[in-house]
Amino acid sequence: MGERRISSVPGMQDLAEPEAGLWRRIERRFVETCRRYGLEEVRTPIVEYEDLFSYSLGKSTEVVQKEMYSFPEATGRRLALRPEGTAGVLRYVSESRPATEDVRLFYYGPMFRRERPQAGRRRQFHQLGVELICAADPVADAECVALQVDVLRAAGLGNFVLRINTRGDLGDINRVTQGLRQQLHPFLPELCPDCRRRYETNVLRILDCKRDGCRRIVGRTPEPATYLSDASRSYIEQVYAVLDRLGIAFRVEPRLVRGLDYYAHTIWEVTHPGLGAQDAVAGGGRYVVQIGTRRIEGVGFAVGMERLIIALQREGAGLPGRREIRVWLAAVGEEARAANLKLACQLRAEGIACLVALRFQSLKAQMRAAAKSGAELVLIRGDEELRRGTIRLRELDSGRERDLPAGRVLEAVRGVLGPLGGRA
Repeated sequence: MGERRISSVPGMQDLAEPEAGLWRRIERRFVETCRRYGLEEVRTPIVEYEDLFSYSLGKSTEVVQKEMYSFPEATGRRLALRPEGTAGVLRYVSESRPATEDVRLFYYGPMFRRERPQAGRRRQFHQLGVELICAADPVADAECVALQVDVLRAAGLGNFVLRINTRGDLGDINRVTQGLRQQLHPFLPELCPDCRRRYETNVLRILDCKRDGCRRIVGRTPEPATYLSDASRSYIEQVYAVLDRLGIAFRVEPRLVRGLDYYAHTIWEVTHPGLGAQDAVAGGGRYVVQIGTRRIEGVGFAVGMERLIIALQREGAGLPGRREIRVWLAAVGEEARAANLKLACQLRAEGIACLVALRFQSLKAQMRAAAKSGAELVLIRGDEELRRGTIRLRELDSGRERDLPAGRVLEAVRGVLGPLGGRA
């Protein structure tokens, strides 16, 4: 019997340069944008108790029913890899922050769902998320939407569509659910198998089905707004008014529902035409979640990193260039290698990216490696240079060389590259 081939798990991909550079850039701009809004970072565990997600997301949701990775621990209690970020953040808030305090948090990291891998949909995927823990307020909802728009713009995305709706309060949601059941009951045999199951477990999810037959049937039913109370209508109209004042373009999407049970009042999605049928790149909304004995209200959003990057590439965004190695330190002889390592530390302390060979190589091989690295300068030192206290500086573009006193190398490198390693 042959050895089993070891490979990556389907739907879980490695990330390396140059793509990793694009991820870092997006994450950095996300953090900078959140800081400008006064948010604090929180990092929660990847593993939580399974019932945190069952109770917060809803036991009947597809995420809980079909998509979570869960397993028992030694005590028999079940654990789960987090399928989304909000529940863990709210668990942190319930344990660590006073109930009277408004809290502004952001997070980013990997999530896990047992899904069929396809473009923009992986079993391990990554989210950028924001949670504003506060009582229901249209202005707070509008600020959260504005922050999401700023995050996408900071990432470089331009051609996106913001779609907004309301689920109303909990009373409205019950009326919509009952009304939709009555309207859809005559059409049950015509619904797809998934929607027939949703009819029993979470009828609102039928509004989100992408199958043409189900969409035609849903189109015959009254819009959910028909069942809204006057207070809920007033609430969402105030959100729209604030967004108008902020100059944020949006579309009212009357059949938008979102997939998790904790949403109430304002909900939204951001879609992009470059993503095809699965066109959502981000989404969010206001929620009410019971965590243990504490009822937590808030509003938040999440951006799917993989889908965001596909959308950026559809808009023509290129990958960052290779890392900027400015200087290569070439050595002939072990003493010169040790001396070059000390010089490399000094250059890096000045903000100048540099490389030394990880193993002994001929000077010719080191020069080839220097050219491949993209370095602009090579500093060459051998036994003779050590004896004289000099270093040879070679500019790779022009081929010019000169010998320098070792004590003046830093000054010479700055002169060619500019201050702190910036290009002159």
